[in-house]
Amino acid sequence: MKVVFAGTPAFSVPALRALHYSVGVSAVLTQPDKPQGRKGVLTPSPVKVAAQELGIPVLQPVKLREELPTLAQVGADVMVTCAYGQILTQEALDLFPKGVWNIHASLLPAYRGAAPIARAIMEGAQETGITIMKTDIGIDTGDIFLQNALPIYETDTCGSLTERLSRLGAELIVEALSRIARGEVALTAQGEGFVCKKVARTPVDFSLPAKQVSALIRALSPAPTAYATVNGITLNCYHAAQAEGSGAAGTVLSCSPKKGLVVACGQGAVRLLEVQAAGGKRMSDTAFANGGKVREGDKFDQPLL
Repeated sequence: MKVVFAGTPAFSVPALRALHYSVGVSAVLTQPDKPQGRKGVLTPSPVKVAAQELGIPVLQPVKLREELPTLAQVGADVMVTCAYGQILTQEALDLFPKGVWNIHASLLPAYRGAAPIARAIMEGAQETGITIMKTDIGIDTGDIFLQNALPIYETDTCGSLTERLSRLGAELIVEALSRIARGEVALTAQGEGFVCKKVARTPVDFSLPAKQVSALIRALSPAPTAYATVNGITLNCYHAAQAEGSGAAGTVLSCSPKKGLVVACGQGAVRLLEVQAAGGKRMSDTAFANGGKVREGDKFDQPLL
């Protein structure tokens, strides 16, 4: 069975590697190289880098329809997509007699569309998972083939949960293709769901309960990040946890090398475990406290929402 793989970010790489070593991959589709950094250096996607290491031919169309003739020449039976970044037309789907199968990072129909991992953390979900679905022309609306769940821990950031889901997706797509090759395919239509919006850099509103503040910070870490301002210092917040304490929302309850940076919320308090001042390095709250720029009793600015 010949396989084409379509993916772009680091999340997709474990699945590409797993398929390469289990069934082989005939070609890879990924987004074009993009300028990065202040100098705008053209940089390949993580999937392109991995594909080149594995010796797999790479296609990088700006618009997929421009490469459909080339893709047809591959003669693949199946295409696997994983955060590719382009919507497939019916013409593209029709190229693969055994179907196009997507690795989606949620338990569909929950969290269709963009940012399913961040949204699950942000909304306080207790579990998420991977769905292998047969792609149709809708947005994550295809029939469900396989699903496997993972718990969401209170220590999870979007980054850590993404890594765990990425590994699970690699395992599940190998199982899926094995079943497809044997003709053991049973699909389940999705129920009603909703489409997630993209996430954006967001100010922290300490008037919310500590549980929600912690969830927001962890959901947006490592990017696009939540941020807060105190004493004219803007802090990118990368990790947080609920903490003991109470006070007026936004008040610094402690900022010391022993107790860390604890801030009162609308209900309870939150500890900002990892922060980065503008122009500075990312560091633990205890290391940040050594700078003496924030002290107990200081107050974070209330964002204009």
